[in-house]
Amino acid sequence: MTRKLLIGLVIVLVALGGLAAVKILQIKTMIGSAALFAPPPETIATAEVHEESWPETLTAVGSVSAAQGVLVSPEIAGTVSEIAFESGATVKQGDLLLRMDTSSEEAQLRAAEAQAEYAKVTAERQRKLVSDKTVSQSDVDQADSTWKQAVANADNIRAIIQKKTIRAPFAGKLGIRLVNLGEQLDVGKNIVSLQSLSPMYVDFSLPQQEFAKVQAGLKVRAVSDSYATNEFEGEITAINPDLDTATRSVRVRAKFENADERLRAGMFARVTVVLPQENLVRVIPATAVLSAPYGDSVYVVTPEKSDATNQVVTPGASGSTNLVVHQVLIRTGRARGDFVSVESGLKVGDKVATAGVFKLHNGARIRENNELTPEASQTPNPPNS
Repeated sequence: MTRKLLIGLVIVLVALGGLAAVKILQIKTMIGSAALFAPPPETIATAEVHEESWPETLTAVGSVSAAQGVLVSPEIAGTVSEIAFESGATVKQGDLLLRMDTSSEEAQLRAAEAQAEYAKVTAERQRKLVSDKTVSQSDVDQADSTWKQAVANADNIRAIIQKKTIRAPFAGKLGIRLVNLGEQLDVGKNIVSLQSLSPMYVDFSLPQQEFAKVQAGLKVRAVSDSYATNEFEGEITAINPDLDTATRSVRVRAKFENADERLRAGMFARVTVVLPQENLVRVIPATAVLSAPYGDSVYVVTPEKSDATNQVVTPGASGSTNLVVHQVLIRTGRARGDFVSVESGLKVGDKVATAGVFKLHNGARIRENNELTPEASQTPNPPNS
């Protein structure tokens, strides 16, 4: 009985040993296959580093203001009797905006005109009588003075009536009406905003180290968040003769024609002053740059090399495989449209990944495909913007 159990135990052990050997062989085979497995190359778009001539520029932030802009308000108090404008209307200089009740002043004017007419007749009569020495010269002078005072009193009432008739001081676009018919207006009460929208000014400041570079007539480009894809062009018209002692900066004003009236007073604008001189810069598409806390980087495309011989592997039949990428730190400079300048880290002719960058890692194998990549532009204007 004991012999049979021993034989059975041996058989079981032999079977388990055989199974273990098979499993070990399978695992080794899988490990070997995994070591030989290479993931398929990632498909990306690429672009070469090239040189362009870019004008030297100065950047700043500014605020848009109207060449003429005012909150229309009355000089004297009164009651609104007529409103002759609509909110948002365009008006010409001298167009009637509002009338206040002048019935009392008109009655006073008629009385003043009558007094002036009587004073005039009296003065003429006195001048005739003085030749006959019926009255003295002092009486004539007194009559003339009374006449002039009466005329001045009538003119004063006319001026009050005119001030109660509010007209557009210049041509422009009206804002939202802030008063109602029958409302009692106090002195300085806002009636409506009136802005002349062409031309417009953009005021901005530049540090004192840039003061010598700035002069009237230089071209200025401005971009507003309201029209992020549009660029406005103007020129510098005025530079403050003094600098701000707190910030050591100089105030500059640029004029924009604004024929389409898209710029509005109070807008924030990013300003670029274009200087006369130009510099050669190395540029790449901005989509190639990976930003990180430790700095900016790009993936540079190079031919794959053999680990054993360090020789370049011959490309395949398609000519787009057997390429790898290596991450390189760079220092970027100015941006212009879809491009950014590179101050260090790359040389002219280097090829960088521009699309599909998020899929890459250092040493990743890649395949080039630039057929569907939109062409980068210095003045991009997307059709659906």
